[in-house]
Amino acid sequence: MNKTIRRISVFTLLLVLSLLVRATWVQFYDGRALADNKHNRRGTIDKYAYPLGGIIVGGEDITGSVRTKGGDLKYKRTYKDGSLYSAVTGYSSQVYGATQLEGIYQDVLDGTDTRLKNPLDTVTNKRADPGDVVTTIDPAVQKAAYEALGDKKGAAVAIDPKTGKILGMVSTPSYDPSKIAGSTDGDAWKQLSEDKDKPLVNRAIRQPLPPGSTFKLVVAAAALEDGLYESVDVPTNSPSPYTLPGTRTTLPNDIPSAPCENATIRTGLRYSCNNVFAQMAADLGQDKVKAMAEKFGFNDKEQDVPVRASQSLYPSGMDKAQTALSGIGQFDVTATPLQMAMVSAAIANGGTLVDPHMVAQVQDSDGSVLESFEDAGSSRILSESVAGQLQSAMQTVADQVGANAKVPGATVGGKTGTAQHGVNNEGTPYAWFTSYAKGGDGKEVAVAVIIEDSGKARDQISGTGLAAPVAKAMMQAALKS
Repeated sequence: MNKTIRRISVFTLLLVLSLLVRATWVQFYDGRALADNKHNRRGTIDKYAYPLGGIIVGGEDITGSVRTKGGDLKYKRTYKDGSLYSAVTGYSSQVYGATQLEGIYQDVLDGTDTRLKNPLDTVTNKRADPGDVVTTIDPAVQKAAYEALGDKKGAAVAIDPKTGKILGMVSTPSYDPSKIAGSTDGDAWKQLSEDKDKPLVNRAIRQPLPPGSTFKLVVAAAALEDGLYESVDVPTNSPSPYTLPGTRTTLPNDIPSAPCENATIRTGLRYSCNNVFAQMAADLGQDKVKAMAEKFGFNDKEQDVPVRASQSLYPSGMDKAQTALSGIGQFDVTATPLQMAMVSAAIANGGTLVDPHMVAQVQDSDGSVLESFEDAGSSRILSESVAGQLQSAMQTVADQVGANAKVPGATVGGKTGTAQHGVNNEGTPYAWFTSYAKGGDGKEVAVAVIIEDSGKARDQISGTGLAAPVAKAMMQAALKS
């Protein structure tokens, strides 16, 4: 072959190979990057080209899709009772993305999850029919919580202690996700995102706050497990008035006339004696209290239900006075309602904590199960004896709270809390109540409620008066369902 022709042939072949390599690179590498680029609308157009799958509550689809009237996005998300379930579903917006279950399972709901494809779909690259997400939420419990919270700023969570199923999760003020689902809902989004009450924040799992006296259950559990005290009915070493170690600061009790000096754990929980649990935490030391708190779930950075909850915190590096304050749920201790419901759930379940979750199954369009969470993990964090004693002490508290917490025909245990807010408690205190109820038919439920703001005067703010009635409504609904 002529040398010149041979060189031209080789050069041409190299050009062809270069083009093939470049085409392959663009298709399989740059193509993925381009598809994922936030400025590329193709993904959004594809997502909303068809109706989305359903989020199921109590056997009913509480979501839907409706055909749009114009533009390149053919469908938008709709919600049945959107404000009632927004803390569960989150939102799916053509402009602002997706959150909560809508965000976590968006591949299932829009049909792009590879598990939904049959062999023919894989070959033809056809989009599969969307799947569904089946929740553990009990509609009656959800509605009871939502109605009981009303116009208060707060949140509530209910858990089945035996299974870990989240039966109810409500955050108020709420919002209707339908109003921000479309491409022309900018005004509604602005109003929600600028609202000082932050309705888009799921307070049930995403806003840890000081748990106040509800944390005394954790300290009591640590003292009993450690052997610092043999039972909830032996006197403690807790002077009243109590001076924080190394300071001249006296820690007052909420009820000055209460029999708190050297009170038993039962009496200390009943009257919420600060001196008892501050001294107890100081005697145990922060490491032992922290170890028990972490068994309940505090300091867990990856608490997924499957939506990731914010970390509830028990701090380190405290001096003895700060450790004492941590014993009454103050200083830098924070908790979500989910976390405090887990505390009551573990106590009610004989000392075993079952992983909380609000999704039962993920299904394809034919109802076949792609993923199941029916067998949740669990861990023993208390002995049955200690759990039984704490149940008994919590029942004493519920008896004192009376009609605000008691459920007819059920055994109820609870713990109130009023947590300081702001420097020198200058803000509106937080009202807490965590509890459990056991029906005669074996049904159980554990609940935690926080009221951040009710609009009431400071002297009318208490866990008993504000949060306990919400917990009662939820427990009553759970045991009837």
